[in-house]
Amino acid sequence: MALFVALLLDAAFGEPRWLWSRLPHPAVLMGRAVGWADATVNQGAGRQLKGVILLLALVGLAGGVGFGLMALPGQIVDTLLAAILLAQRSLVQHVQAVADALRYGPVPARRAVAMIVGRDTADMSEAEISRAAIESAAENLSDGVIAPAFWFLALGLPGILIYKIVNTADSMIGHRTPQYEQFGKAAARLDDVLNWLPARLTACLVALACANPRAWHLARREAYLHRSPNAGWPEAAMAAVLNIALSGPRSYHGERKDFPFVNAQGARNPGARDIDAATGVLWRVWALMTALVFSLALF
Repeated sequence: MALFVALLLDAAFGEPRWLWSRLPHPAVLMGRAVGWADATVNQGAGRQLKGVILLLALVGLAGGVGFGLMALPGQIVDTLLAAILLAQRSLVQHVQAVADALRYGPVPARRAVAMIVGRDTADMSEAEISRAAIESAAENLSDGVIAPAFWFLALGLPGILIYKIVNTADSMIGHRTPQYEQFGKAAARLDDVLNWLPARLTACLVALACANPRAWHLARREAYLHRSPNAGWPEAAMAAVLNIALSGPRSYHGERKDFPFVNAQGARNPGARDIDAATGVLWRVWALMTALVFSLALF
């Protein structure tokens, strides 16, 4: 029942600015820990081993904190911390902000989408802005909502804390660049493992919530086209239910990458209305997952 209440709290309140402007968010603390380690030990020889040791330390710390908090009586701490580490409402707000900005033109929309994607945004067309926002919605539905909920349901507070700190480490150091190729490899690989099942579960939930069996079939057929072993599943499912093409060419650090389209037969020029539809999918999946969690809590 703790997860059910946490899902409701996150959907209702999200990340209140008045609170997190006064206190550091747990994800911020995780990021500071990874950033300190990056600045301190990501240098010299043996970077891959240092990355493994760092990851083991982070997982041990997160798991230890989780087990310690679980020992407290009642479920108040479990519920509140789970709600804090879920990201449904904040995800919807960030994605919807891109659609709202796009209605005023590409310039404000580029600024809005730059808040949620890591690719180059300065010269994006409206279609590219829309695709980027929808892809972020799909991928973060898995990473920010389904996966944390899954690991909380499976392992309680230790599970969700370990998942979040690994996911944070992957987002910060799990890059294929000279600086992080070795140091962040362990974090990237463990993040892939922890997201393997939730990513596929997300695609299934998208198909069920939208009553669209094609979404699951397309995800099974075309998820491999994505450069990530996991992100292609929710993105392909989202592409199917919206009938648009996702992924495709984009630029990183000034270099154009000719990635293939997922659902290539779908519309190639999505706009603000398609982003609106994507946020609707986010809420449908949330509603279905919340109902399933409530059912599990009862039985």
